Amino acid sequence: MTTGRVAGILLHPTSLPGPNGIGELGDEAREFLDFLHETRQGLWQVLPLGPTGYGDSPYQCFSAFAGNPLLVSLELLRKDGLLSASDFEGRPALPAHEVDFGAVKAFKQPLLVKACASFEKKAEPSRREAFEAFCREHASWLDDFGLFMALKDANGGRSWHTWDRAVVNREAEALERARAELAREIRAVRLIQFLFFEQWAAVRAYAHERAISIMGDIPIFVAHDSSDVWAHPELFTLAADASPSFIAGVPPDYFSATGQRWGNPLYRWDVLARTGYAWWVERFRALFRLVDSVRLDHFRGFEAYWEIPASEATAVKGRWVKGPGGAFFEALQAALGPLPIVAENLGVITPEVEALRNRFGFPGMSILQFAFGKDPQAPNFRPHNYPREQVAYTGTHDNDTTVGWWTSSGAGDSTRTPEDIREEREFAKCYLATDGEDIHWVFIRTLLASVANTVLFPLQDVLGLGSEARMNLPATSSGNWRWRFTQGMLTREMRDRLRELTATYDR
Repeated sequence: MTTGRVAGILLHPTSLPGPNGIGELGDEAREFLDFLHETRQGLWQVLPLGPTGYGDSPYQCFSAFAGNPLLVSLELLRKDGLLSASDFEGRPALPAHEVDFGAVKAFKQPLLVKACASFEKKAEPSRREAFEAFCREHASWLDDFGLFMALKDANGGRSWHTWDRAVVNREAEALERARAELAREIRAVRLIQFLFFEQWAAVRAYAHERAISIMGDIPIFVAHDSSDVWAHPELFTLAADASPSFIAGVPPDYFSATGQRWGNPLYRWDVLARTGYAWWVERFRALFRLVDSVRLDHFRGFEAYWEIPASEATAVKGRWVKGPGGAFFEALQAALGPLPIVAENLGVITPEVEALRNRFGFPGMSILQFAFGKDPQAPNFRPHNYPREQVAYTGTHDNDTTVGWWTSSGAGDSTRTPEDIREEREFAKCYLATDGEDIHWVFIRTLLASVANTVLFPLQDVLGLGSEARMNLPATSSGNWRWRFTQGMLTREMRDRLRELTATYDR
């Protein structure tokens, strides 16, 4: 983790501006880092960087190791000579304020394939060797991922457990035949990954030149429809037909009266333990090649997780099952050394969860929006109770924006009554000594002034945007992850105000 007092911004790269319908790892990413540097922000937090699947969610990726091809900068490919200006002549009118994932995929994927063909024709020997070295270095996951994505395309995008049974069961002869028949498609998948990793490495180096560290995100669970589960079915609780027998989620909470049914398969922690948690060690090792620290999503699941029968339509009828506990983190530390982890300790947190977090010295999280309600844990989210090692947020990608939280009816947070919301706001006014004007800046100032060493704000809160800019509404499966900002939103007045406040509070 970072040391000393630092402030930063939470923004997923998909939300960056640009002409291609989605944020990319080119000039706009560098301009955002320039903005962070100018405003004294020392930390950029991103969501999982993988190739998104169901619901376009970065928490439902086709691989826990791969990068998202949609983030690859087409302009950088043009500068590299892999695309030409004429390739952009038919570019559709893509929205600037949100991501239309379907339209972006239809536009970008053919261009990425064309860039691969150009690479094969005219790449210099040194570039070809760099690509081959990349393939060797990442073979432990890239070989399976390349074949998985090629097979998925050949099967019309269907989930892997519905493919030919010989391929589902990974019979050697069937896999060899598929590798031969799909060799060109597999190589293109690998090459696009090479381009992603190359562009991301340049972005990270640019951040480090400006004394900005990057915090990544590692979901506890992986998507069932992923190369991870297909390649390692023995590590997951699957039925005879390879569908999940039990799935992950959380019981009823702040966000949903019926809980959250995530749908991810659960781990066979006993099998993982016998390997020394090798798959997880490699997962962390791979992510630490990309980022400087990690927010460990759903930390409480490592102490105990909510097990839901796959046949259940909601998360209500689940049960708590013990997770791997301290043995898991001991194995990680033995393999990787000190772990720069932030534990996402939100939700139903027990003394056992906090004991596990404290045992390994992982800082926890506080959400200022949660500080004023009736939840028994609300006092822990009030700044006067923060420990210095806390990582404090105005809100996260799962929250409404601060302005939206302040002005909305709260209908999306179905566990709160109108009276709860009224009392919550009255207490917030008293606690923050505010009438609610510029509530987003009140929240930002409050965290900057706190003793928490690390404070983070979604860019939507710095911009003062309402619920229309919300990134994700938990327990819903569509319409999320779409928000983007445009360059003109980062006004001089806003930049000056953020820089001045950050400096005032010694960050």
